[in-house]
Amino acid sequence: MYVRLLVILLFISCQSVFAQSKLLKNFPKGYSPQTVGKLIAYRFVDAKHALHAGKWISYPETFYWMGALKYAALEKDTKLGELLQKKFEPLFYTESKYLPIKNHVDLNMFGSLPLELYQITKEQRYLDLGLPYANTQWEVPNDAKANEKEWAEKGYTWQTRLWIDDMYMITIVQTQAYKATGDQKYIDRAAKEMVLYLDELQKPNGLFYHAPDVPFFWGRGNGWMAAGVTELLRYLPNNHQDRPRIMDGYLKMMKSLKEFQSPNGMWNQLIDDPACWSETSGSAMFTYAFIIGVKNGWLNAKEYAPAARKAWMAMVAYVNDKGAVSEVCVGTNKKNDRQYYYDRPRSVGDYHGQAPYLWCVNALLEK
Repeated sequence: MYVRLLVILLFISCQSVFAQSKLLKNFPKGYSPQTVGKLIAYRFVDAKHALHAGKWISYPETFYWMGALKYAALEKDTKLGELLQKKFEPLFYTESKYLPIKNHVDLNMFGSLPLELYQITKEQRYLDLGLPYANTQWEVPNDAKANEKEWAEKGYTWQTRLWIDDMYMITIVQTQAYKATGDQKYIDRAAKEMVLYLDELQKPNGLFYHAPDVPFFWGRGNGWMAAGVTELLRYLPNNHQDRPRIMDGYLKMMKSLKEFQSPNGMWNQLIDDPACWSETSGSAMFTYAFIIGVKNGWLNAKEYAPAARKAWMAMVAYVNDKGAVSEVCVGTNKKNDRQYYYDRPRSVGDYHGQAPYLWCVNALLEK
């Protein structure tokens, strides 16, 4: 009798999880990840470079490119894949001046893109281009400042600055290097850095200030962390010593984000400020973290699958027929001024928004 009861309870539980998981499928016309993904991914093919400081390929462009590549792979869209690789080709030759230098988290992250191309093509030249960006993040330059040397002496990257954005920039290139090479040191670096940022920056409510001296829960800043910790957990070995601490930080953040989700399904430019405007890039990053969490069993599907679906349905309304996402906060430095975050310009088609929308698309498409 007892065994039969357990079997029945297990069956009911499995049925419930299955029902909730279906919420991440079966979208109405115009809302499917295939439709939205195609619009956004193909928009990038003929798009202009979005340069950092007017000199180098920027992090928003890098991540938009990667998202489009992953979409092409998931949909087996060989035409798109070839167009995206062709777009990269000039960076080996005529556009090599656009390759970022290796002296800042917002520049070293570029290595994640050729490392993605290496995983797709297995062409050595992509690995040779991408790996130095991961390596130099832990190689202290001769002109490093005293505080940068201090971070390195403690085993962290010399590029540590405790801005919450860093937890995607550092995590993505180190995780990509691990995936490309299988070398444990890269995932160990990312995990060690993540634990530092969690210990130093996560607040009791689970969210993060933009920086220690900027006490505001900025949407996309928290989005970088949400996406970064999610990406790390996807590839961090289950027996890794830092996994329990990182998972705890992730779960604490997800719980808070669920509580702060607006009735319209989005999240605000300042997450905890209901009077602030709905912002798309941060909302997409949080949605990505929810989707991956549900699909990997880290998050309770009954609680988080409906929240993820609600967010996705709300997000799609911000994509126009040309594949451009609206209500995207432009690039934002830290500033200890609440009004500054309120007044940030909102853009249409900004790569800061295009990229995380594709992350959600790809997460929904993955089996």
